[in-house]
Amino acid sequence: MVSKRKDSVYRSGPTMNWRKIKCYAEKEMDIIGVQRESGKPLMVLMADKGRYAGGAFVTFKADKRQRLWDRVQGKVGGPVPKGLKSDKAEWLKPGLVGRVRFLKGEEKLRHAKLLDFRDKQ
Repeated sequence: MVSKRKDSVYRSGPTMNWRKIKCYAEKEMDIIGVQRESGKPLMVLMADKGRYAGGAFVTFKADKRQRLWDRVQGKVGGPVPKGLKSDKAEWLKPGLVGRVRFLKGEEKLRHAKLLDFRDKQ
């Protein structure tokens, strides 16, 4: 959402008269894969109602990140979703769910962050 003061005119560059506000949503989705790249945070690949939704960065502290990694290692070897063939991804067997915070109003996940995870019940 973009808003401005009623009496202001447009000018390029930063200004206190114009504001861009991002709206976020949270949702539980299935964790279907992980992607690790050197120099970047771990990313989990998410699916919503069986459809690939995108990736979410994992920014947990070391102990919680290790707990997630331990659970992931036991589930490696799942099927590759249709239309996705990332060589950098490790696909997981079903069973993990993650709560994700992401930019609202987008078709795929954008500016997404994994907030928590649990075993699927």
